[in-house]
Amino acid sequence: MDSWPVTVALPMVLALIMFGLGLALTADDFTRVVRYPRAVVVALTCQLVVLPAIAFGLVIAVGLGPAPAVGVMLLMASPGGATANLLSHLFRGDVALNVTLTAVNSVLSVLTLPLVTNFALGYFAPPGADGIGLQFGKVAQVFALVLIPVAAGMVARRLRPGFADRMDRPVRIVSVAFLAVVTLAALVAERGNVLGYLAAVGLVVALLCVTSLGVGYFVPKAFGVTRSQAIACSMEVGIHNSALAMTIAISVLGDIRMAVPAGVYGIVMLPIAYVAGSAISRRIRREETVEPAVISGT
Repeated sequence: MDSWPVTVALPMVLALIMFGLGLALTADDFTRVVRYPRAVVVALTCQLVVLPAIAFGLVIAVGLGPAPAVGVMLLMASPGGATANLLSHLFRGDVALNVTLTAVNSVLSVLTLPLVTNFALGYFAPPGADGIGLQFGKVAQVFALVLIPVAAGMVARRLRPGFADRMDRPVRIVSVAFLAVVTLAALVAERGNVLGYLAAVGLVVALLCVTSLGVGYFVPKAFGVTRSQAIACSMEVGIHNSALAMTIAISVLGDIRMAVPAGVYGIVMLPIAYVAGSAISRRIRREETVEPAVISGT
């Protein structure tokens, strides 16, 4: 793929998204791990280990084609982002924990994402992918795509906090708008195959979206974290950076078929996350109603 949405626009959009993320981060967001050790360890284990394992089992179970299967694994290995923080705030989650998880996971993904992707490439071996993988040079590209814009945003916030506060919302809006335009342009370029792509990966992506939100909530709850922290974990584990997955698939690995799961995910993720967050909120309200009744009856 050598069209402008692939070679120029998509990496630029991702850089803008990651710069916007950096505008919202400070050094304290990384050191805050010591305040939430249990929640951080459980959430990161779900994100980095449990979800790729579930995704691997599911794509094998449904017999997904090699390239889409790699795309699903790449998507599930991608970290969260600002959208998780927004949804966590909406559903009364611990947003400070979200920010910490996003900060830590964005750094760890420079190592974990290539590991998962190379494993998937080696196992599924998509046609034409011989010897592609994420070798050192391409890992360096991932590093540049993820960490350099984040670091630039953090430096901007450190030096000009007022500027960072003013630009936070506009950068998010422009990032989402540009991502939508670039995604649409990429889909138009592949319009002859779009329906086939949707049929192939739509159900798998929707199932993984629901599963990751559920795992992110119920597993931390089982380990005794608070409700607000469980909501934060659910949104962080369940929401993935589809722009990063698409950029790596198309611009780094050079295969638009691997970007399809991330593109579909970008469409279905928000409504599913909203329904899941609403369901969790209703569950919490029922529990809060039952607990006072039980206490008053004792």
